[in-house]
Amino acid sequence: MKGIIAAVPTPVDGDGRALREPFLEHCRWALANGCDGLNVLGTTGEANSLGIAERKAVMGWAAQNLDPARLMVGTGLTSLADTLELTRAAADMGYRIALVLPPFYYKPVSDDGLYAWYMALDEALGESPIAIWFYNFPQMTGVPIPVDVVARLAAARPARFAGIKDSSGDLAYCRSLVAAVPGLSVFPSSETALAEMQASGFAGCISATVNISAPLCAAYLAAPDETLAARIAETRGKIAAHPLVPAVKYLVGKRSGDPVWENVLPPFTQADAPSRAALDAI
Repeated sequence: MKGIIAAVPTPVDGDGRALREPFLEHCRWALANGCDGLNVLGTTGEANSLGIAERKAVMGWAAQNLDPARLMVGTGLTSLADTLELTRAAADMGYRIALVLPPFYYKPVSDDGLYAWYMALDEALGESPIAIWFYNFPQMTGVPIPVDVVARLAAARPARFAGIKDSSGDLAYCRSLVAAVPGLSVFPSSETALAEMQASGFAGCISATVNISAPLCAAYLAAPDETLAARIAETRGKIAAHPLVPAVKYLVGKRSGDPVWENVLPPFTQADAPSRAALDAI
């Protein structure tokens, strides 16, 4: 998988239950309007605010109705057993890639501890072909995934540990991964990195704001242009100036005409009136 990947949000009703039809409508829109693939149940999808049963339901909707070759799914939890349960379920549904956070409750986590945790997941998966991609988001987890740990795991099990989404915003880290781990699919979390995708060896981007900017991003990759790059950066900046998940959901609701998208799960709150007014101007 490479190119433009939207970290898709999860619509919920007033009681916090995930909703199938608006979810699939947006996924299909994203795939038809510039996205090469979708990241289901990541941070933008409020995955860590959903229970395991609800996560499995959303995973199933995507796998049954969309091309699994264009999907990846977040399965990382603090418990290795729960991570294994979700990852096995994803594999059984036909997902080829699971995006897995590091174990983030007990800190500090040593490099050897991280290595052992991911290797335990690999061993428990056995002959399952599902790939494990690292999800580096130290601002949320408090646990960065060092380049050396990624390199050790990829060397030990190259078919399993084949990619990474980096949400740290540190492009130097991403460039270091490309240099240290040949063949690793490295995805920064901002579409602004598309401007150096070829030069730096990135596989693309996995981004929340791509849910809005996908058409611009696809146009840029088809014909790189400084004006388009500036518009992409401006669009992302205007969205990211507000709490990101409520902002993305508000804009998806505006595009689709479905107000259910304004619902968010605690601890998020809906986009407030000033945010909505500013987002309406995008």
